[in-house]
Amino acid sequence: MDQLMEILSEYNSEIDFETYEALVDDEILLYDDLESLAKELNDEYDINITPNDIVPENFNSAELIWELIQRLSE
Repeated sequence: MDQLMEILSEYNSEIDFETYEALVDDEILLYDDLESLAKELNDEYDINITPNDIVPENFNSAELIWELIQRLSE
């Protein structure tokens, strides 16, 4: 999770990603950001985030992103 927080802080160091729960809904992360982030997470965690996975339900918070990573790692 620490590595995920570092990756997210590269996008915007002023956002408290540990508590923020509307990253996509509040347009903190836009679709282009999500595509880029998905590629980075695929490489970092050796997973395969598909375009179908790139939805607000998976990316609205760091916790949801972490859950996606865990699910795809199984």
